[in-house]
Amino acid sequence: MSLNRIVTSCETVLFRHRIAVIVLFVLATLFLLFKASQIKLDAAFTKNIPLQHEYMQTYMQHAKDFGGANNILVSVCDAKGDIFNPDFFASFKKIHDQIYYLPGVDRSLVKSLYSPSTRFVEVVEDGFAGGPVIPADFAPTAEGLAVVKSNVEKAGIVGRMVADDFSCAMVTAQLLEVDPDTQQKLDTIKFAAELEQQVRGQYQNENLTVHIIGFAKMVGDVADGAKGVLAFFAVAIVITAIMVYLFSGSVMLTLLPIACSLIAVIWQMGMLTVLGFGIDPMSILVPFLVFAIGVSHGVQMINATGKNVALGMDAKTAAQASFRKLLIPGGIALLSDTVGFITLLIIEIGVIRELAITASLGVGIIILTNLILLPVLMSYVKFSDKYKQKVQTPHPRIEKFWYNLSAFATPKYAVVILIATAALFALGWQQSAYLKIGDLHPGAPALHEDSVYNQDTFLITDRYAISVDYINVMVETPANGCTFHDVMNRIDQFQWQMENVPGVQSAVSLASVSKSINAAFNEGNVKWKVLPRTTESLVQASSRVETSTGLLNSDCSVMPVILFLNDHKAETIETVVAAAKKAGAELSTDEVKFKLASGPVGVMAATNEAVDAAQTPMMWYVYGAVIVLCLISFRSIKATVAVIVPLYVVSILATALMTKLEIGLTVSTLPVIALGVGIGVDYGIYILSNMTQLLRDGTPLRQAYFTALKETGSAVLFTGITLAIGVSTWVFSALKFQVDMGILLTFMFLVNMLGAILVLPALAAFFWRKNN
Repeated sequence: MSLNRIVTSCETVLFRHRIAVIVLFVLATLFLLFKASQIKLDAAFTKNIPLQHEYMQTYMQHAKDFGGANNILVSVCDAKGDIFNPDFFASFKKIHDQIYYLPGVDRSLVKSLYSPSTRFVEVVEDGFAGGPVIPADFAPTAEGLAVVKSNVEKAGIVGRMVADDFSCAMVTAQLLEVDPDTQQKLDTIKFAAELEQQVRGQYQNENLTVHIIGFAKMVGDVADGAKGVLAFFAVAIVITAIMVYLFSGSVMLTLLPIACSLIAVIWQMGMLTVLGFGIDPMSILVPFLVFAIGVSHGVQMINATGKNVALGMDAKTAAQASFRKLLIPGGIALLSDTVGFITLLIIEIGVIRELAITASLGVGIIILTNLILLPVLMSYVKFSDKYKQKVQTPHPRIEKFWYNLSAFATPKYAVVILIATAALFALGWQQSAYLKIGDLHPGAPALHEDSVYNQDTFLITDRYAISVDYINVMVETPANGCTFHDVMNRIDQFQWQMENVPGVQSAVSLASVSKSINAAFNEGNVKWKVLPRTTESLVQASSRVETSTGLLNSDCSVMPVILFLNDHKAETIETVVAAAKKAGAELSTDEVKFKLASGPVGVMAATNEAVDAAQTPMMWYVYGAVIVLCLISFRSIKATVAVIVPLYVVSILATALMTKLEIGLTVSTLPVIALGVGIGVDYGIYILSNMTQLLRDGTPLRQAYFTALKETGSAVLFTGITLAIGVSTWVFSALKFQVDMGILLTFMFLVNMLGAILVLPALAAFFWRKNN
């Protein structure tokens, strides 16, 4: 059965049973509205990492012994700049206990001055002495505080657990994936809210400041910022309504496409709940995109119906004709969008896969709401004589504008357009070669630099000697590997090589600590700061290091080398990871293996590599799907090329813009390219679908393009400008990643529109020369 026969059959069924169709949609909308009201923000650490990546396999394998990257750091600072006073220690103890008892915290891995595992060791006349940094009988007197200060210095934790200038002290904790109390997945956003309320909210005052960072806190701040998306959504609806009214000149024709697009969003949210999904803060913008795409197709429908009414048809006949004309091109365009979003599933990162499901589900629903429900509703609209008169007699200036624009379909002007396009493409290609994978700025890239979270990050990195950006290289050996000189020497050589890599601030390992302990056994003489060559001496040096330090596991078969980096910029991570791979390959043996990676930067490195690996296949799949669907729709290679070439040029220019604006290719920006292609293809399909039949009938190309512009040009211009205005408001968002997406989508909406009305006809002038 041909596509036209299928469309005719659908048309007959739908318009014969219009009331039943509307009732069915009303019932489904009420049910899904109820379900949508139950949707929750859903964020989890494991959703943001590529679990199948080799680094993350190492990370998961050793997370039980060494903790993961899902940690929180709470720095408590004294306003006067000196923590050694009774009030500070009283508050600090309460904060330690508060964090210890928070649901979802791995209590065995909570560390601070008050942790029993925080100990000091010193050389005395009879050998070694030591104990907890804060003694069991500690009292916050002048003498007691002096003892603690002395123990802190002996423990070697200045710069790690205590600020370099003694103005702050740190509590660190690892988080569990499953809340042991509820046996449910840890609600990261709820945890962040409790942390903020019960720690900062309760203890910060004029004498004490609290600074909190970590994945959970960052997600909590993003979720708070995401609540503002609702305001942007409302602004977008208002802007769109005004623009649609200016375009249509009818209140009813304004309300219908907006209502159908909102129904699509309701169905999308409701279906996510039915399928057991929440919505991740990083995907919170997708409903707006679904609304925007719905309006785009809705405007095409009201535009076509209005023109049919102007030809003398009644509302029902006009709506049927519009349905018959637009179902195939509109359906192909939406299927292209849907398939484009589905290709994001190849990226093995949970948050991107959920975005793919959310977006493709929403766009698929638009086929029902804006290509089926909308024309059925429009069949009941009563068009006034004034409206008919307005459509029948278009403004002479508009007619002249379309005619002048149609000149781009002639060889004379087409050459200029194609040369300019080729030049832009060449410049874009050259610039896009410098696109970086990963974050390009310090702090959390999802938030602005002046956000509380990033300011806390900058304070911690400034006052402590260690960076919050660290990567663990796991050294796997046979059991008791720390008692063999060859094993320890290889670890020591690896650490030395990595300490000399640009971007590495400092490093620590069991080998480096054992060297210091060996020197301590020999009266602190720096000449003895070496690895002992005998097993007995190695045992003596390493046995003083407890597993709680994170430098070895219980049987000494895994010993991480912890590398503290200057920052987590893409270039830094790439340089350090490449050096670690090279050094690890040189020093590895059959029994000693250097494996990447754990720690926050280990997660970032794996994510960057996953994004880099997925970038090219994703584009192949997106364009492959669009090409196949265009071939099905147009049954013409020339028409398909005419649609695809402008899209590809815009994709290259978008990556060039990212390079120019210093926006890295990350989990949040990678989907934008697919989104832009999926949405941009709509313009070309609608214009060319109006031209192809005329061209087959022998109509001159300029006349065919002029007719297409009169039919759909105003709708294409309207949707491109309206969508661009809507997303451009995102530059005022509290979320940095929303600002970046707003800039990129504004660019892609506008330039894709220009590509469809300028480059497409220029290509057509050479593909259909016989029609010139």
